Amino acid sequence: MSTEQITRERVFSELRKCMDPEIPVNVVDLGLIYNVDVSEKNNIDIKMTMTTRGCPLHDTLVSDVKKYVNTIAGVGDINVQIVWDPPWSIEKMNPAVRDKLGFGKPTLRFQIDYEKYMPMKTGKVTKQEDGSLALVNEKGQGFMVNENIIEFWENCTGDKTINQLADNFSEKLGLPRQQVEQEVVQLIQQLMEAELLMPPNKD
Repeated sequence: MSTEQITRERVFSELRKCMDPEIPVNVVDLGLIYNVDVSEKNNIDIKMTMTTRGCPLHDTLVSDVKKYVNTIAGVGDINVQIVWDPPWSIEKMNPAVRDKLGFGKPTLRFQIDYEKYMPMKTGKVTKQEDGSLALVNEKGQGFMVNENIIEFWENCTGDKTINQLADNFSEKLGLPRQQVEQEVVQLIQQLMEAELLMPPNKD
């Protein structure tokens, strides 16, 4: 009895369940998946990239990609290749998602003093019917996220500066402070744009 041929569309469907560890967007809409090949034996080769070369959760994301694709019935070997050419940019995101989250705007809505601003979470965590998690802002807009993002958001209690949050994140991951700083700052900005953090008070 032959195994049913897996389609690229089926692979992409599963990959849309895989969320980036730092940005509340799935890896397909984020533009990280460059190519998917499925062989006659249902072996799957995926070419993807990361938002930055120094991404501290590189291995976590690759593992998550394999985990979701491995749920497809009849799947063979799964190979994930990380490539840096072409480099990722905000323009590679799904335009609808990019506009919804407010990413890539020429000017930021919020100017942040990283030494003084203490991010304060707003909104709530909800669980979807399929078991996935989402952060919902006060306007009722939901954003699919993973546990890493939720844990970071939960730590934004209004009593820690961005620098302190970066220190905590660095210690948790066991990575150099400079390696995670850019990702933390980026996540703070994106959570604010999604109205999941209170904006800085204007003096």
